[in-house]
Amino acid sequence: MEKTSPKSIDAYIKNCSAEVRVILEKLRATIRAAAPDAEERISYRMPAFFQDGVLIYFAAFTKHIGVFPPVSDAQLKRQVAKYAGPKGNLQFPLAKPIPYALIAKLVKARLKHNVQMKAQKR
Repeated sequence: MEKTSPKSIDAYIKNCSAEVRVILEKLRATIRAAAPDAEERISYRMPAFFQDGVLIYFAAFTKHIGVFPPVSDAQLKRQVAKYAGPKGNLQFPLAKPIPYALIAKLVKARLKHNVQMKAQKR
């Protein structure tokens, strides 16, 4: 990855190695399928998806893909516990299969949460 902030998710992915690009494209498609109306943007120099608030951030690192989903659902917290990183993030090792179905669940749960929070503010 280059050190300058990419202007789009396409640019971010393009700057990664071929092996990582495949994973990031599938991750992006997984998120898009779970939240088809979400807005893609770069935030904190990472790809991010927003819909009524933050849905998820992700980033490529040397040995893992970092995913930064706000997880409030207790059952999902248990499911992602083995991937827990040091700062509330999730770390999916590049040497192991990425749990795309679990990531889709995270995005759907976050979308549901965001919609509920928006409705409560009305």
